[in-house]
Amino acid sequence: MALPDLVLVHGGAHAADCWDLTVAELARQEPELRVLAVDLPGRGGRPADLSTVGIADWIDSAVADIEDAGLGDVVVVGHSMAGLTVPGVVAKLGAARVREMILLAAFVPPQGSSVVDTLRGPLAPVARSARRLPRSFELPPAVARFAFCNGMTREQRKFVVSRLCGESPNVIFEKVDRSDLPEDVPRTWIMTLRDRALSVRQQGNAIEWLGGVDTMICVDACHDAMFSHPGRLATILADRCRLRATRH
Repeated sequence: MALPDLVLVHGGAHAADCWDLTVAELARQEPELRVLAVDLPGRGGRPADLSTVGIADWIDSAVADIEDAGLGDVVVVGHSMAGLTVPGVVAKLGAARVREMILLAAFVPPQGSSVVDTLRGPLAPVARSARRLPRSFELPPAVARFAFCNGMTREQRKFVVSRLCGESPNVIFEKVDRSDLPEDVPRTWIMTLRDRALSVRQQGNAIEWLGGVDTMICVDACHDAMFSHPGRLATILADRCRLRATRH
């Protein structure tokens, strides 16, 4: 059986390295699985002016990385604000190539709305204040620890905060357009049950605004499950890829 390739797309204030623990677990659990964690513009290996970056730039950059890596059929995973990016990536790659779209505690505003229009909880005041910032904004560490890291050890919290980065103030105010999202790509949602950044109720709303999902998987984890539960997350993702394997 031929496994699809796995693409991991990070969320806001994070970079590709947020997946490092999960990628290491995937290599242990399913050594034949090819995994690509992308850096979106403005961090890591993708320097950019965060004052001008928008959702289309995120989408184009992720697709370019997928093509540059020579990946074939893929399962595409998006965490948090990658809910803005991944539907566009899936649309550009097309249903013939995307075996499954997986959203992990993702921000998915209603069609034609923005993240700020519907955001509730501890990140909402920070997000609304970003409009006044000319270049980029960074989450205060105390806010990040509260929103992303509940239930983690002190060492885990320090690790998460050490990897946070600045974010574009534009994308959270930008209206989303998912009109070209293929309806025949299977959709899976990983629900983080102890999430403070995006509550279970908010995730339920996001699923409704997305138009529903085919599979729901619940994890007793905080928002940054890739740090707190990398083994569990790797098992879920490896299993989804095995499910989408095809015969040679």
